[in-house]
Amino acid sequence: MDTSYVMILALLLGCLASTMPVFIALFFTGTVGLIYGIGIDPQIVIEVLYRSIDKFALVVVMFFVLCGNIMTTGSIVKKLINTANIMVGFLPGGLAMAGVLACGFFGAISGSTVATVVAIGGFMIPALIENKYDEKFSVGLMTTAPILGIIIPPSISMILYAMVTNDQLEALFLTGFIPGIMIMAAMSVYAYYFCRKMGMARRPIPTRAEVLHVVKDSAWALFLPILIFGGIYSGLFTANEASVVACFYAFFVEICIHKDMNLRDVKKVVVSSAVTSSTLLAIVAGASVLGEYLTFEQIPSKIASVVVENISSPWVFLLAVNILMLIIGMFMDIISATLILTPIFLPLLAKFGVDTMHFGLLMTINLGIGYCTPPLGVSLYISGAVVDRNLIYVTKAVMPFLAIQTAILLILTYWPDLVLMLPRMVYGN
Repeated sequence: MDTSYVMILALLLGCLASTMPVFIALFFTGTVGLIYGIGIDPQIVIEVLYRSIDKFALVVVMFFVLCGNIMTTGSIVKKLINTANIMVGFLPGGLAMAGVLACGFFGAISGSTVATVVAIGGFMIPALIENKYDEKFSVGLMTTAPILGIIIPPSISMILYAMVTNDQLEALFLTGFIPGIMIMAAMSVYAYYFCRKMGMARRPIPTRAEVLHVVKDSAWALFLPILIFGGIYSGLFTANEASVVACFYAFFVEICIHKDMNLRDVKKVVVSSAVTSSTLLAIVAGASVLGEYLTFEQIPSKIASVVVENISSPWVFLLAVNILMLIIGMFMDIISATLILTPIFLPLLAKFGVDTMHFGLLMTINLGIGYCTPPLGVSLYISGAVVDRNLIYVTKAVMPFLAIQTAILLILTYWPDLVLMLPRMVYGN
């Protein structure tokens, strides 16, 4: 390996290990590589920064962030939880299953794991403990189930992946439905048997009147994911337009129908969303500078050559990539990792015959698991703050659920036809 590459890698790891913000670490490392490693004009760095955020595809990210914040501020989240609870709450572990379903419902609108942990986990963990559920089980379940926020479309990480690979975003979104359902089913089954073994008391089966009341009360909230996906896949509007429609609809419902938001709340929500979106854009810009350095040095193609020389089996390649991404997910957020790793792995996919959309789904799940793995798993810290527990306690709590998600990841890794079934049905091969 070239000495300059080792120095750049050491610089990046050193910056990430310090208290330096991620986007500055990426920007600084890329700038040093471009100016001092390659010797290009510093003005090119400015052009790279501008080009990286001057992309229409990023509009969808910002509006789905806004939509998630609207729901968190209003009562849509609570109504989604009530709907999930009326569906499965009477089963052993029913409230736990309702939490998993609620994460799926919320993920179908927000596209963010962190938003799902805050909105659903922050509500469900105290509710589960209050209803006599085991604390460690409750924390583990509601820390890991929010991975559905980035697997079930819309997914912010999938949007960024498609931006790099030029895959059709609507088709890429379809790869997330079956894996999302598999994760919800597997975690619900685990909750069922765990709570049945613990002898948890069951709620009475809801009456028809109770079901109708909850469905009627939640109708406007439940229509939101139908509006998003129905509009996208009917051809009524694109994914970008769907994000804008979803925000307008959520604002209208919360202000005019539910009346749980006022105009002062609108200002707070917009400002909060702008701050979150700015953070994402800063990471995108920083990663693009580092990506420009990798492109100038042709590092992705060089890595591809080394990998192809040493690995001949697609199965071994996918296993190695899974292990690598699980490790990277422990130390890097999904946005940065997606933007940096995708250009590196992209040349390898064609050589091993791996579909780019299949790989995008695998990358999303791998890095999504990183939200729940120490030392930098954001979800661990959020859930720990909810119950006032340390990192070690929360890490132990999530282990059974991470094992379930990892097992599903392996199934999806070696069964690409399952992942690609819906895109092929809708768009063909």
